[in-house]
Amino acid sequence: MRWQGNRESDNVEDVRGRGGRAGGLGGGKLGLGGVAIALVASYFLGINPMTVLNLLGGGGGPTVSAPDPNAPPANDEETRFVRTILADTEDVWRVLFQQAGGQYQDPKLVLFRGAVPTACGTGQSAMGPFYCPGDSKVYLDLDFFDVMHQRLGAPGDFAQAYVIAHEVGHHVQNLVGTTAKMDQMRQRLSEAQYNAMSVRLELQADCYAGVWAHHAQNSRQIIEAGDVEEALNAAAQIGDDTLQSKSGGPVSPESFTHGTSEQRMTWFKRGMQTGDINQCNTFDKNAL
Repeated sequence: MRWQGNRESDNVEDVRGRGGRAGGLGGGKLGLGGVAIALVASYFLGINPMTVLNLLGGGGGPTVSAPDPNAPPANDEETRFVRTILADTEDVWRVLFQQAGGQYQDPKLVLFRGAVPTACGTGQSAMGPFYCPGDSKVYLDLDFFDVMHQRLGAPGDFAQAYVIAHEVGHHVQNLVGTTAKMDQMRQRLSEAQYNAMSVRLELQADCYAGVWAHHAQNSRQIIEAGDVEEALNAAAQIGDDTLQSKSGGPVSPESFTHGTSEQRMTWFKRGMQTGDINQCNTFDKNAL
């Protein structure tokens, strides 16, 4: 992926050096194995990450202590990569919102380690990257990229860019009112029905990630040979059916919250091929 030398965003908050220990899920920072297990158990297998956030919020926030001496430098290559990809999403969505007669409001992206306080409760590394509509921020522990490579079989910088663009897609949903509509549905739907709507929400964010990739490529030619395959592989590896199979348990479609591997690849490709946000209406009853 050609990202070096492009504009870097000023909307990244790096709190990794603040130290602290995690509350709620037993404390301490999980190693890669523990993160991977927790990802499969709590993030992808039928539990909406925002539900986990709310539960964690009642379990005590992170205890902030002295600065972490092991925190990475604020200008390391991974941090520059994140700032560059976030800037690229800003450039794309600002134009698309302007063309639609609106104004895009940039999200913040928070880099953290272990645990972090959010407007949605206490966030944990084990939850994977997530977006909090309460404060319009994307939260990311960069160790997740190691998990993608070493545990989930989804290496590559464009795969990582897809993850960031997916979370920014949730921010777009928040801006256009989709998130609020989902919140209104929560009280009147059964768990299985709400899970089905969550799948549609996640697949739309995948499609929006594809829309970003389409326009970024047209404007800045960021994609190299093999990049698209990296993103599609990442989408496949984090499909609900694939993760449930890898966990050794039964595949339970009624518990899906993010979509199957095939669905995630399909919607990312649709966004990337068309570059049209109107092609991302996963909520159409016949869409899936």
